Amino acid sequence: MNRKHPLDGLIRAFMSLNLPNRLTLLRVALVPLYLVLLWFSQNSKLLSVLALAVFAAASLTDLFDGKIARKRHLITNFGKFMDPIADKLLTHTAFIMLAAMGRLNVVACIVFIAREFVVSGLRLCAVEQGHVIAAGMSGKIKTVLQMILAMLLTLVSGGYIAGLLTFATAVMTLYSMGEYVWQNRSVLGGAR
Repeated sequence: MNRKHPLDGLIRAFMSLNLPNRLTLLRVALVPLYLVLLWFSQNSKLLSVLALAVFAAASLTDLFDGKIARKRHLITNFGKFMDPIADKLLTHTAFIMLAAMGRLNVVACIVFIAREFVVSGLRLCAVEQGHVIAAGMSGKIKTVLQMILAMLLTLVSGGYIAGLLTFATAVMTLYSMGEYVWQNRSVLGGAR
């Protein structure tokens, strides 16, 4: 009797996805592993380094999934939907955990998360009006700074460099939000 394992269908579904979408799902799957390693790393340098490696690997999937999708013309609706969710899941769960551990300033954490609510809301208004808001350079710089900050705070619990990077990242996050709102203010005027 040939009995199928319950994971067979899940594995088949995963393997039927294109490479960029698999990388996106891998990023989502790495988030809980990162959080567990980070939580238990408070007294273990080895676990801190492992948490950093997991976060770095997840961040690299963000870099590669988009490049591969564009280069090989593998852009899908699933990817358009899941990629930004995977990005926010990775960075914001890291920021919430780092704030809970006392490594990230709570105000900075709120700024990082609030920016995403504002920009996501703006994008929803744009979609309802038939417009698409592309990611701008300031948003990309913000993302890189946020990922570097999360990786630094995974290893250290404070210090001058961490404080300076937190401040710079918060300023860039606010600038990016302001730029998105200003450049797309007509969308807000058209939303009823």
